[in-house]
Amino acid sequence: MDFGMDATVELSSIGPGDVAWSPSAERIADARISDFIDWLQATGRFEATSYQSLWDWSVTSPEEFWASMKDYFGVRMTGVGPVLATREMPFTEWFPGRRLNYVDTVLSHAQSSRPAIIDDSEPGGAGPRTVSWTELARQVTALANWLRARGVGEGDCVVGYLPNVAEAVIAFLATASVGATWSCCGQDYQPEAVVDRLGQLQPVVLVTADGYRFGGREVDRLAALPALQAGMPTLREVLVVGRLHSGTSVPAGTTPWVEAVTGVGPAMTPAHVRFDHPLWVLFSSGTTGKPKGFVHGHGGVVLENLKALALHLDLGPSDTYLWYTSPSWMVWNSLVSGLLVGATIVCYDGSPSYPTDDALWALAARHKITVLGTSPAYLQACARAGRSPGTDHDLRRLRTLGATGSVVPPELHSWVADHIGRDVPLASVTGGTDVASGFAGFVPILPVRAGEITAPYLGVALDSWDADGRSLRDAVGELVVTQPMPSMPTRFWNDGDGTRYRETYFESYPGVWRHGDWVTITERNTVIVHGRSDSTLNRNGIRFGTADIYRVVEELPEVAEALVIGAEQQNGEYWMPLFVALSDHADLDDALRERIIGRIREAVSPRVVPDDVIVVRAIPHTRTGKKLEVPVKRILQGNDVSAVAEARSIDDPSLLETFARYAATRAANSPLQGA
Repeated sequence: MDFGMDATVELSSIGPGDVAWSPSAERIADARISDFIDWLQATGRFEATSYQSLWDWSVTSPEEFWASMKDYFGVRMTGVGPVLATREMPFTEWFPGRRLNYVDTVLSHAQSSRPAIIDDSEPGGAGPRTVSWTELARQVTALANWLRARGVGEGDCVVGYLPNVAEAVIAFLATASVGATWSCCGQDYQPEAVVDRLGQLQPVVLVTADGYRFGGREVDRLAALPALQAGMPTLREVLVVGRLHSGTSVPAGTTPWVEAVTGVGPAMTPAHVRFDHPLWVLFSSGTTGKPKGFVHGHGGVVLENLKALALHLDLGPSDTYLWYTSPSWMVWNSLVSGLLVGATIVCYDGSPSYPTDDALWALAARHKITVLGTSPAYLQACARAGRSPGTDHDLRRLRTLGATGSVVPPELHSWVADHIGRDVPLASVTGGTDVASGFAGFVPILPVRAGEITAPYLGVALDSWDADGRSLRDAVGELVVTQPMPSMPTRFWNDGDGTRYRETYFESYPGVWRHGDWVTITERNTVIVHGRSDSTLNRNGIRFGTADIYRVVEELPEVAEALVIGAEQQNGEYWMPLFVALSDHADLDDALRERIIGRIREAVSPRVVPDDVIVVRAIPHTRTGKKLEVPVKRILQGNDVSAVAEARSIDDPSLLETFARYAATRAANSPLQGA
């Protein structure tokens, strides 16, 4: 059975669609997915003749496939019942009658002698520290007992305002173990944005750090605590993690983290909950109002992450796993789920580019990371800076380099091969906060092609459809999923009858999930992602809503209205201009430009400071008053005005020509600096 291609690649000849990496026979034999294929045959479940045949079976026989996931990974469940009550979407019911807990699978690795967590930070921080599996279990038990003693359990929410540190992982696991629901925001979010999200959950406990480090600066967050408490009046307890100050010096009325995790206390047995019991709530970007809360169940997350991490990323107990991320992004949840497969995970509080622009590679070398994930933008920045990480750092242990968050341009594959290692695949992944998992990505027994994602994930009935619901090949269409996935949201938070959920994903194609990405699925079943078909901002994998920016920019008296666009460019770059229509007698001078940028940096996040601030005569709308974000985005990506919007639906169709001129000028003369 020949799943892969063992061939030498001539890098100078690589173009879009060409093979950039092929697995060796040894790598194919050692891959966890190969073991799974052998197990399927040995147990008489299915005989795969190719990855395509395995994928076909996984999406046409979802009951058999997901039962095999449970059994192959030994996921402990109690109760009896079918795999699926119905395949109909939305609100498919998985494993009704079964009970489990995410933490059970994590702590099944507690006898490992390797570290569970490595926690590191920028120079000047606490420095690297390790948390053994034994210590992880002890602290999770202690904090779970602390929560139980305060009446926290099923039906309650515990929230975090934390950097990517070990304490965030421990707080999540302790929360899940008592049957409560977790949610978290990174500390680059301002308090108002945090309350917009976490305040919806009416949390009873807040875990916050006193601050974080980024780019050589210490950012104190204790001053944000009164605003958070005022915005979340249901809080009964606040735990403070000491990152910048003494761990025992905390504001009055709060508890030091070290006090809550000291000691052992009664042995902890994670509470077994329904398969779909809320594990965590992840939030959308808030493009059209308050961010939507995606509720994901214990069981769906366990099965999807075991599949994605073990079978696709080929991650296991001997690996050290780092994906550079923030707790605001679902990739953090994927990083933490490395514990499900027994891997050592690395939490990093800091910038990937400080104190030097190759700091992430130094981190990978220091901790002998085997699977590393980052954004295409970071890889491009290293390439432009002339960096050669494989020469400058000891990356001999690095086996796989993952990339997600934006489109991966084909030329990055050659740079990775030349400057990191020819035996290191650039594993591009596409997925969503919505499903807390991936739709398509790396398959360790298949070749990687430049500019393409290797294949749809097992169990993901991925397709590309036109507006009439016809399947497309080698043409751009809407990313759809035609069969349910276990980690699809069980519901939206505060969406009692499911109306908002249905409108978001199932209005265009009833009974079929429409995700909001433009994709091409090729005849060989690889996937090319062209960017969002909606207006979500997605810079370096961190998603933000346009509404957050409008709120602060349009408060300025000089700004009548604003329009911000995140547009993926053909060369792989991500251009994020802010267009402003000014009030009478206002001018966009340097002072106003700095005030606009400063407001965004301070009130939203430094991550969404626009690349350009550009004056326009007015902002175009639909006749019902909605800003034309998606049509303008498509114009900035080079589409004709006539192809992106119906003139009769626009309040002033002539305004779109302004954006077309900007797009043409920028393409011809380098990035615009304004008008």
